[in-house]
Amino acid sequence: MGSVKDYFSSLGAGISSLLKGMQVTGKEFITPKITEKYPEDRETVHVPERFRAILQLKYDADGNHKCIACGICQRNCPNGTISLTTKMVTTFDGKQKRKLDKYMYDLGSCTFCQLCVTTCPQDALEFKNDFEQAVFTRDKLVKKLNYLPEKEEPAPTPEQIAKMQAEREAKIAAAKAAAAAKKAAAEASQKPAEAKGAPSKDSTEK
Repeated sequence: MGSVKDYFSSLGAGISSLLKGMQVTGKEFITPKITEKYPEDRETVHVPERFRAILQLKYDADGNHKCIACGICQRNCPNGTISLTTKMVTTFDGKQKRKLDKYMYDLGSCTFCQLCVTTCPQDALEFKNDFEQAVFTRDKLVKKLNYLPEKEEPAPTPEQIAKMQAEREAKIAAAKAAAAAKKAAAEASQKPAEAKGAPSKDSTEK
């Protein structure tokens, strides 16, 4: 008797559950659809500006970036995602300057922590929200961020040339003044010695 009662009880619970499920399904037939037709609507899809998708160097309208190849971003990256290659160049005034050669970024190992962006002293980096970065091989996730050719050191301006000439002339004048002062000091030190070694007038008369 108990087994028959349990059977009908389970059957009633099953039918009730089925009706509830059909009720939910029936509501979905008349509910307006909110599914985005991606990628057909990629031109109008809204991606938040603060969404971090891929790191990039900031380039201005003239194709210049502000990276000075200091390596702070590389040292602060917890996953070794960033790799910098630098080179030494000679400026117009003869000084040695370190310059960026290659800025390599591995998107596949990036955790998007943004430590590289927040610690950059030149504000040369940013995350763009372009999320379409899917590729078939991991090698394509390694990107060169300084994709534009690195520019040569600029030629000196007339103002800089005049300043360099003035500094050179000032150094020459200072060197001449120092040499003259040294010569005068040497001559002054020799005169007392000569006076001390010369015979007195009384001894000569005797």
